[in-house]
Amino acid sequence: MTETQLPIVGPLVTLRVPRQEDHAPLVAILAEPEVALWWVGYTPERVQAEFIDEPGTTRIIEVDGECAGVLVVLRGSDPEYPTTVMHIFIGTRFRGRRIGEEALALGIRAEFAAGISRITLDPNIHNEGVIRSYERLGFKRVGVFRDYQVRPGGHLEDAMFLDLTRSDFPDGPPLPPRD
Repeated sequence: MTETQLPIVGPLVTLRVPRQEDHAPLVAILAEPEVALWWVGYTPERVQAEFIDEPGTTRIIEVDGECAGVLVVLRGSDPEYPTTVMHIFIGTRFRGRRIGEEALALGIRAEFAAGISRITLDPNIHNEGVIRSYERLGFKRVGVFRDYQVRPGGHLEDAMFLDLTRSDFPDGPPLPPRD
């Protein structure tokens, strides 16, 4: 999904290009203990550099006009392997409403429409709640990346490798139901 394809609007979520006013909300979200546990080492300067100054892969997840988090879309450049890797975080106050699932579904639909055939995710193996959320969208467990992520203190932890292909959902996964 390129910047020219944005914004993408769903029932609750809008995916859009980052703006400078997103900096403070993103710094606050990444400082939340439940987010910082998995997204380690994000200083205000790093947030500025990665998400605001070089926004090419960053999609702001907006809910009711507020910055709720980020969807990172890393599309591979080799046409023989049309794969996109995605990473996502949302603020804790936006959880429990399937906001992240909707953001992913919207992003996946855009990538499939652009000719991508596989989306991959690689959450920490201990992040069981997010893995279940990804599986609700149709992602399948492919395997475990051993010693994949450097954690605070320098020790390594495994990641779960999941994927979803266009053959699973030709138009992308359905949007999550609203309770």
